[in-house]
Amino acid sequence: MKQKIEALILQAVETLKQNGVLAQETNPQVIIERTRDAQHGDYASNLALTLAKAAKTNPRQLAEQLIAALPEDAVITKVELAGPGFINFFIDPYAQHAIIETIHQAGPAYGLSQVGAGKKIQVEFVSANPTGPLHVGHGRGAAYGSVLADLLQAVGFNVHREYYVNDAGRQMDILATSIWLRYLEECGEVLPFPSNGYRGEYVRNIAWDIHDKSGNEYRRPVDLVLEDIPADEPQGGDKELHIDALIARTKTLLGAGLYRDFFQIGLNTILDDIKDDLHEFGVDYQQWFSERQLMDDGSVEQALACLRAGGHLYEKEGATWFASSNLGDEKDRVVVRENGQYTYFASDIAYHMNKLDRGFEQIIDIWGADHHGYIPRVRAAIQALGADESKLKVLLVQFATLYRGEEKVQMSTRSGEFVTLRQLRNEVGKDAARFFYVLRRSEQHMDFDLKLATSKSNENPVFYVQYAYARVCSVLRQLDEKGWERNLQLGIDNVRLLSAEHENQLIATIARYPELLERAALQYEPHQLIHYLRELAHEFHTYYNAHQFLVDDAGLRNARLNLICAVKQVLANGLNLLNINTPESM
Repeated sequence: MKQKIEALILQAVETLKQNGVLAQETNPQVIIERTRDAQHGDYASNLALTLAKAAKTNPRQLAEQLIAALPEDAVITKVELAGPGFINFFIDPYAQHAIIETIHQAGPAYGLSQVGAGKKIQVEFVSANPTGPLHVGHGRGAAYGSVLADLLQAVGFNVHREYYVNDAGRQMDILATSIWLRYLEECGEVLPFPSNGYRGEYVRNIAWDIHDKSGNEYRRPVDLVLEDIPADEPQGGDKELHIDALIARTKTLLGAGLYRDFFQIGLNTILDDIKDDLHEFGVDYQQWFSERQLMDDGSVEQALACLRAGGHLYEKEGATWFASSNLGDEKDRVVVRENGQYTYFASDIAYHMNKLDRGFEQIIDIWGADHHGYIPRVRAAIQALGADESKLKVLLVQFATLYRGEEKVQMSTRSGEFVTLRQLRNEVGKDAARFFYVLRRSEQHMDFDLKLATSKSNENPVFYVQYAYARVCSVLRQLDEKGWERNLQLGIDNVRLLSAEHENQLIATIARYPELLERAALQYEPHQLIHYLRELAHEFHTYYNAHQFLVDDAGLRNARLNLICAVKQVLANGLNLLNINTPESM
């Protein structure tokens, strides 16, 4: 309907151009919005306000001229001028009934569009360090990122989903060292485990597996391991110096080859676990991009050379600094440490240069809310690389707090254990976890009630939406039990029998789905789709409780069956975009 009104307005614009009211070069973007109050019509346009200055006339006067130039159309019952120059359109209520047939014809494609026009977009999300299993904090970013990517694709963007694997640097060295120290414990060595090491049970499991396959082959005496190692924090020392010294000792005692083996076993084991977790959670990627690749192929050196050529690097206190404060950052950043090692930020600069070189027209990074301060330095890097910083869009995802009813669930402990994404999925299921994670704006804090998520009640929003779908399936089963068949054409021929208030409201709501999809995608707000589906489910349940569908009148019966099957299709399309199941019985 919005497209029809837009076409009529553009015809009116052409008429005014021919009449000399508007300049020939006038090529306006027509915005049609649904009105909030039915008394003001069904749709409204502010075009007269946006064109008035160029037309050198009063907005209300221009609106009157546009209205007079509008072609007649049976769908439009009335057009009114409102306020400072808004044009309100009143639609024949029965004209919107045609959406039922449209939905039946389009099926799963209903709501899809090409507003993105094939624009190449990269969406990078989760990208958790492969130093441990994914926890519930990663789950929200995973659900949000995957739904957003699917929404963008649904409205015509060419979407590339990517996970940046931080498989280089100090944290991976800490992991490899932690695994080897646990391996030594499996061999019978007794040693104090570093306070800054990875302490989770998963590290023990990896070490046990290595020992089970290789025995004591990689055992070294604990005296050699700890000789002259600086004291750890519990002993009054510095935990950072302590772990760095242990990393260096591990590399020395194992040698480059064996150390790389421990490093790679830890990386592969945890990364495989992450991939499995995400796949079972309904999240898959086109590419898992390795940070080490940037080191090995010279990309980091190339990126820094580009910054140096632009005059953005300088030397200070033995380190190399990026003058990011000149480009909007609060201070300058180190890219090469005094010991010659690249910082994580240096790799990140190279990674974003790689994204730009791959020709993405929009780069979307989805980060945890605690990375807010990292945004200005990355924007500065993109400017320094000679690119348009507007190509980068950073979306932040707040943490989720787990509750079981009124009781807050402990997220982590000093032992290194935490609630994993896998544990959450096993307890509440993929559907509920994804639905609850996308329930609110990504930047809003959210409370995740495990008890509510597993309840089979109308208070549980995912149950409520899925139950609407299942109820339609139940009606269709009852139709079969009565020995009746649904007649699509008979329902279309009798669509005007759908005159009840509940029916008109449902029809208006399912007609909104395509524009809702576009808005949710373009505003990066998947929660809008969740809220829409809840609204649609509520309207259906209300309709279900107020009316009989399987009535004796075949015309009315099939008209109502067409309507509820259209609702079923829209629910399926929305839930499929959320990667949530559509159960036929509950």
